[in-house]
Amino acid sequence: MIRFFLIIFFVICFLIASIPIFLVEWLIGKHYPAVRDKSSLRIVQWALQVISRLAGIDLTVIGEENVPKDTPVLYIGNHRSYFDIIITYARCPRPTSYVAKKEMQKIPLLSRWMKFLHCQFLDRKDIRAGMKTILECIDLVKSGISIAIFPEGTRSRGKSELDLLPFHEGSFKVATKTGCPIIPMAISGSSAIFEDHTPRVKKGHVVLEYGAPIYPSELPKEEQKALGKYVSTEIKKMLEAHTC
Repeated sequence: MIRFFLIIFFVICFLIASIPIFLVEWLIGKHYPAVRDKSSLRIVQWALQVISRLAGIDLTVIGEENVPKDTPVLYIGNHRSYFDIIITYARCPRPTSYVAKKEMQKIPLLSRWMKFLHCQFLDRKDIRAGMKTILECIDLVKSGISIAIFPEGTRSRGKSELDLLPFHEGSFKVATKTGCPIIPMAISGSSAIFEDHTPRVKKGHVVLEYGAPIYPSELPKEEQKALGKYVSTEIKKMLEAHTC
């Protein structure tokens, strides 16, 4: 339980200490929004890296060279742990908007940082609101900001990491409407850090693999019609390799 309480203590201290930083970031954003985007990204990434160290995560990263540094992308990953967000966001090379559940808006201070980072809040029960969120994500990509989505819609609780939930096809409109590449992310071992024995946090080994960029327009028409299934299959292949 010591790791759990250390993480909670750090998060609370970081959020309180960052209150004056909000004003500075807001002022920067009024005149230099691109500068604010980068500075907010680096500040939050530092905090997430500290959390990872406190949790005792031994991270192996594969295929990071597959992530373009000069263009926005659509990250698509499997999802079994809250730590999936912490681990992957800490490695984004450019401003990136994560799609989070709308309940996150109610968390004081944290929601402010999320807004600085252009995070989108999704109402999973409202189809119309969900489509509006996707349209906003499309606009963000057009403005140069990457998007990260876990298209299973919630954390998978299957016994095996290969038990992926169906990928929601609507998530992929961000790529088909903008032409940006899809970067598949395969994450294994993250649930062993926390979810497998909540509320204890245990140190462990996590593998994060970035697959080769996928350009929907270059795929056969049949696979373009079922992008969710295609990307899910690619992620599952990487996860299978992790267990070998």
